[in-house]
Amino acid sequence: MDIINFDYDLPSDLIAQTPTIPRDESRLLSLIGSGYRNLTFSNLPSLMNSGDVLVINNTKVIKARLLGLIGNKKVTVTLHQNQNKTDWLAYSKPAKKIKENDVIKFDKDLEAKVLKKNLGGEILLHFNYSGSLLMEKISLCGSMPLPPYIKSTTLDDDINYQTCFAEKEGAVASPTAGLHFTEKILDELKKKNVLILPVTLHVGAGTFLPVKTSLIHDHKMHYEWCEISLETSKKINLAKSENKKIIAVGTTVIRTLESVALKYGKIVPWKGSTNLFIKPGFEFKIVDCLLTNFHLPKSTLLILICSFFGYKNTFELYKYAIQKKYRFFSYGDCCFLPINKNVNE
Repeated sequence: MDIINFDYDLPSDLIAQTPTIPRDESRLLSLIGSGYRNLTFSNLPSLMNSGDVLVINNTKVIKARLLGLIGNKKVTVTLHQNQNKTDWLAYSKPAKKIKENDVIKFDKDLEAKVLKKNLGGEILLHFNYSGSLLMEKISLCGSMPLPPYIKSTTLDDDINYQTCFAEKEGAVASPTAGLHFTEKILDELKKKNVLILPVTLHVGAGTFLPVKTSLIHDHKMHYEWCEISLETSKKINLAKSENKKIIAVGTTVIRTLESVALKYGKIVPWKGSTNLFIKPGFEFKIVDCLLTNFHLPKSTLLILICSFFGYKNTFELYKYAIQKKYRFFSYGDCCFLPINKNVNE
């Protein structure tokens, strides 16, 4: 379980800098059935059966990247975890310029005091606004917190980096498997009697952080807030009892569902925080198939894919995707994977 075993080489030109337009014309590498099938996302409904359950993450990305001043020094903070109505944990850059008790001034009369400075450039901020008014100010002052491997930003990112089913504000990174969906695809799935159910997991900025420990078991996952409604829990449990397929749209959905199932043995209405780190050997209780993008080397997301699909299968899949020039990471293409039930692989 050395982290070096979860590394791979990726040509830089395969890191997607912009999304496919229209979204549902992105490429889809399907492993459902036998062999690799090179499709487009618009083919997704043809891969599903009546009664299948598609679980989506309805979180909405906030404009979490804020530019500010400490005196005449420019600083950037990226919010990553809400603490209460006024306080946020954030990553700061350049971290050396920021000290405890500094006051950072942003636009629109928004400012924040640095209550605490942690390791790795993380700071605890106390804002001068609260609750919904604070969120409104952040929306006016901030910009979309695109991952660092996307080198340029445009106004289109306000739309491109948000799923078409985004509803509940709180994420500081997009659940990117959901970015391929359009209203047209959702309508086609509903006509095919595929049940579409929401859960919420507010994705944190820590999702982009590589595992820095030599052994993956020593890595500490960041906490993320999630919620499952009574209606979603009832319908998933009914579908499981009828042997219907549960299909997770993205790793955030898997972590939400499996966190609750690990605690209760089934899906129940729940809200709280999870730091579940899914590693090889994990016993999946709920999810049968996964729709997901291609993830960063040495990331917890890639480790999750290996846990779900099998280590050998995953690296053969990534080798094939590179050969076929699939586009990787947040704005990239996706794959559709069945669970590998051979836990001893």
